[in-house]
Amino acid sequence: MLLDGEEWSNRFAAIRHEAWRLETLPQYLVPQEAEDLAAFREGRSLAPYTASPYTERVSRQRVEGKYNGRVHIVTQPLSSYLEFEFSRYYGVHVGAGDDIRILDVTGRPNPLEGVQDFWMFDRSEVVLMNYEADGTQINRTVFEGDVSAFVEYQRIAVAESVPFEEYVDGGHPA
Repeated sequence: MLLDGEEWSNRFAAIRHEAWRLETLPQYLVPQEAEDLAAFREGRSLAPYTASPYTERVSRQRVEGKYNGRVHIVTQPLSSYLEFEFSRYYGVHVGAGDDIRILDVTGRPNPLEGVQDFWMFDRSEVVLMNYEADGTQINRTVFEGDVSAFVEYQRIAVAESVPFEEYVDGGHPA
């Protein structure tokens, strides 16, 4: 099943316990970010990013005892997109209650090699995030089948990663 629009948004609004994402790409081409990303790459200053509907939802759900998290798999040197994402969004998202972790696989085997991006909701539904090689999203599809492999991918990703703040405080670029 393809997901878009309100049907996609409802997945986040309806979580009972957890929404969790695995990010594997060095770049995501998101139309809403194009202007800010271009300014960042050109060294122009950007208006501060402080909140969004995403951060407001995460904050509200955190107060309700719900969990939002992700692990982003990266290699050094970081792409300019990841530098942008780290410096513009991740700190604000963490401040809102998003548990963002980084799995740096520079110089070591990737324990999740070949696993594609996905969102998992309440460890019972998986939505596969389908992208072109350049990070342009193709679509989102509901995974039809046993989600236990994705629960294991989440376990591995969390076990092998570090919190975003620890990653950037450890001298890695942000």
